[in-house]
Amino acid sequence: MNPVHSLLELYLRHRTDLIDYAQPIVRSRAQAEDIVQEAWLRFSRQSSARRMDNPVAYLYRIVRNLAVDSSRRQQIENTQPDGDALLDSLPSALGQPEAIAQHQDTLKRIEAGLNSLPERTRRAFLLHRVHGLRFKEIAAELSISTTLAHQLVHTALLHCMQQVNDD
Repeated sequence: MNPVHSLLELYLRHRTDLIDYAQPIVRSRAQAEDIVQEAWLRFSRQSSARRMDNPVAYLYRIVRNLAVDSSRRQQIENTQPDGDALLDSLPSALGQPEAIAQHQDTLKRIEAGLNSLPERTRRAFLLHRVHGLRFKEIAAELSISTTLAHQLVHTALLHCMQQVNDD
């Protein structure tokens, strides 16, 4: 007998029991049927690649894992069913137009401050603050000492702070 055919017979023989097994976990007959169908697809792909000692137990394990995953996913999705309405009621993260204008002005001052720095100082600052490199990595990139890399970043930071604080 064809091995795939015998596995299909095994699946069909246990299908109703598998649905009954998954239903209490997912709390939906239709979802349990979908899970059992997905389990068959996975089972048939896996079983053709290897020999199993207990294919029924393996099929039940697949159904259980899929059902538990589905239940967890559903639980997460249902934690805040009116979440969209709640998000709409929250104040904007951007804030008021005055605050937005003030932040844009601050960014322009920082940009002007960075552009007025010597190239190596500006580059060291950007490598550290924007790209997240450590001082040792900046030193290697710029062919300077780690101490000098630290000093350059510190100088750039102080310069930018001074640009922001100058009115």
